[in-house]
Amino acid sequence: MAEIVSFRKEADRADGLLLRSLRDGVLRLVLNDPPANALSIALLEALMAELEKAGSDADVRVIVIASTGSVFSAGHDLKELTAHRVDEDQGAAFFEKSFRLCADLMLKITHLPKPVIAEIDGLATAAGCQLVASCDLAICTDTSTFCTPGVNIGLFCSTPMVAVTRAAHRKQAMEMLLTGETIDASTAKDFGLVNRIVPKQYLAQVVAKYAAVIAGKSPLTLKIGKEAFYRQLELPVEAAYDYAARVMVENMLTQDAQEGIGAFLSKRKPEWKGE
Repeated sequence: MAEIVSFRKEADRADGLLLRSLRDGVLRLVLNDPPANALSIALLEALMAELEKAGSDADVRVIVIASTGSVFSAGHDLKELTAHRVDEDQGAAFFEKSFRLCADLMLKITHLPKPVIAEIDGLATAAGCQLVASCDLAICTDTSTFCTPGVNIGLFCSTPMVAVTRAAHRKQAMEMLLTGETIDASTAKDFGLVNRIVPKQYLAQVVAKYAAVIAGKSPLTLKIGKEAFYRQLELPVEAAYDYAARVMVENMLTQDAQEGIGAFLSKRKPEWKGE
């Protein structure tokens, strides 16, 4: 049986704000605050707590972030933000807390030593689109849509921009940010926001297949590779090659590399030790 853990926004709510299930090394975190699955403080904190635990949990090999309802995530909770305009500082401290926490969550995904897959069925907008762009892989249904519409309400999607411009091509990202228009799944794939588009009825099956394949790899090798992937992106090409070569040497000296190469040469299945 999959384990279910609920985080509640209010003490009297019967439904869980975030659902957690772990099976065969794959941790599924399901946003469960329809209809918008807004990234409120409560949901951001719940996601952060789960990712913190997952990072050091040897039973977790891959994380999948999914959602319930027809909206993957509508981004920040605008009602929650607006409610704090009556604060003495007109909401500045709460706005800072919200945007900082969201940024920390996106950085946590990047720095997590385990791959994170976004499973999207529906609309991913503003910080919801940022969440998709921050994940290592993204697989969506053919009816999913994406946008960064802040410009339409006088609030440029500056923090979503950070992740979107690192996932999508620069001019396509600027198109999304300047127009605020919604793009379909096919366009999102062309832009570089998602890896695969599948029919709705096959989404969970396809994501599960990807997760299972990745979960079968050496956890140490995945950790080394993910860290190196994001770090080398920040370097000039010559420095990137120097850094990557050092990583390859260190990787070759691990027991898992020795086991994996030996298994390949012996035509047998490797037995990973994570060392």
